Amino acid sequence: MFEWLNANIAYWHWLIFGLCLALAEIMLVSFVALWFGLSAILVGLLLLIYPFSFTLQLLIWIILSIIIVFSWFKWVSPHFKNKTFSGMAREGMIGQVGAVIEYNSVHEGRGTLRFPAPILGNDEWQFICTDRVELGGRVIVREFSGNTLIVSAK
Repeated sequence: MFEWLNANIAYWHWLIFGLCLALAEIMLVSFVALWFGLSAILVGLLLLIYPFSFTLQLLIWIILSIIIVFSWFKWVSPHFKNKTFSGMAREGMIGQVGAVIEYNSVHEGRGTLRFPAPILGNDEWQFICTDRVELGGRVIVREFSGNTLIVSAK
């Protein structure tokens, strides 16, 4: 049986298999099939350069898949953190720094601030501040009061 596989598995089989796995990633949510597909494409390219047995092809594919998946989840994936803070709890808001874009002179200490990235689904928030702040000044979130933030000047 292996003689048939050694004679009939060509480099382009691995390339097509790799592309199919990479395209299957569109339908899957695991983000793993892409790396198996990349490993299959690498095996196909190696096979194009130097022919070797089917068992060695499988072994190389398995080892490459393990190395690439492990590398992705260990070193690369942690650097792609969600920058929007959407859906985070109250603790995700405390300590965030924003810029004052509107300051209400009638109601002293109240205004609107804007964060560089949306926090809890919004980038503009109403605030209450006991410190003196200017337009464009930076403030840091200390607490909540309903949907209003309690801030202090930074």
